[in-house]
Amino acid sequence: MSYRRGWIAVFLFSLSMINYMDRIALSIAAKPIASEFKLGAVGMGYLFSSFIWSYALFLIPMGVLIDRFGTKRMAGVGIFVWSAATALTAAVGSFGSLMLARLVMGAGESASNPIGAKVIRQWIPANERGVVTSIFNSGSYAGPAVCSVILGALIALWGWRVSFVIAGGIGFVWLVAWLVFFNSPEKARWLSAQERDRIVRERDASTAGDSNVVAGSSGLLSLMRGRTLWGLAITQGCNVYTQYLFLTWLPSYLQASRHLSIANTGLFSAVPYAAAVVLCIFAGRLSDQYLKKTGVGVGTGRRRNAVALAMLTGAAILAVPFTTNLGVLLVIFSITLTGIASTTSLNFALLNDLLPHSRDVAKAMAFVVVGGNIFGMIAPIATGYVIAATGSYDWAFGIAGLLLVAGAVTVLTMTRRPLSGTPNLTQQRVAV
Repeated sequence: MSYRRGWIAVFLFSLSMINYMDRIALSIAAKPIASEFKLGAVGMGYLFSSFIWSYALFLIPMGVLIDRFGTKRMAGVGIFVWSAATALTAAVGSFGSLMLARLVMGAGESASNPIGAKVIRQWIPANERGVVTSIFNSGSYAGPAVCSVILGALIALWGWRVSFVIAGGIGFVWLVAWLVFFNSPEKARWLSAQERDRIVRERDASTAGDSNVVAGSSGLLSLMRGRTLWGLAITQGCNVYTQYLFLTWLPSYLQASRHLSIANTGLFSAVPYAAAVVLCIFAGRLSDQYLKKTGVGVGTGRRRNAVALAMLTGAAILAVPFTTNLGVLLVIFSITLTGIASTTSLNFALLNDLLPHSRDVAKAMAFVVVGGNIFGMIAPIATGYVIAATGSYDWAFGIAGLLLVAGAVTVLTMTRRPLSGTPNLTQQRVAV
């Protein structure tokens, strides 16, 4: 990947990092917020889940808007809305206003993943998408890693409200840089002519797996007629359940079950998230090399094997109830987060591999992310009920692990045809 094209990866990494910093800010501050607003486990579960309601609701409309109006404009709108909502969370005075701030934040954040997929398709040649998608997705683990340490310390020193102001303000810094420097490859003045020609030439090459598959824009309804898009969405859901379990309940688990302070919780949480950042990018690079060495091309969907392996790696979470050692727990969390981080990035790359035309990327990605977040919005609430009913987190981790195994089976069985509308005989020959 060239140096100049690499700046796109930096933009996407930082966008995802800021997105997840704002999401986890509530989890880091959960204990003082629960105390101030007199919330139990079930109430906190609904609060943790609330931003996902609006996030999932706006995803597909946002994907359509991104495909229509472009990435530069819609990314600017999205990060402005969610950063403002995050900063204004510091001013809430009731549980209702806190819920409203989270709902607005979720609506703004619905731009992030469709933007990432669209920009990667616009800018990155097919044989580099695995690693760049991994860089983009690893930002969602770098955010919690950084936020756990910094915001944990800020809350301990000055209270939870200051942490939201700082988290929201970082988004506005990114917005200025995006508006000044980003554009499509055709319009970016800082891009060399040779690199621009390669990007445009390879943008839609080698994705559908066969020259006889129609490469025109299919539209979301057409893509939904086949089982592949549904398979990608279900796979994403089985994975995202665990991601949101960690994102929302991990700090509370460490404080309640392992008796760590808020500051120590931040440090402990940061380690597995940081490990996931590095190993996720490494896994994405390996998947690109795997496809090159096998010589089958990205359009065959062979990357699904890497997705399944990553999900089975994440299923290490099943071991959590059987350990009391903090060091072993740290290793298990690191392995699990690496597995689910790699699954998300590889599943997104698989979507792009199987999609014939770039005009459909944002809406198709939105559909897959909606599938993921339906499971994601259930995770915090279900966990709250499990804790209230059993007095333990053991079954919460067990459910997450079993879903990861189910997701591995799903991706291997439901994503064996390209995403080109109604399946045909040509598409069936592509499946391997």
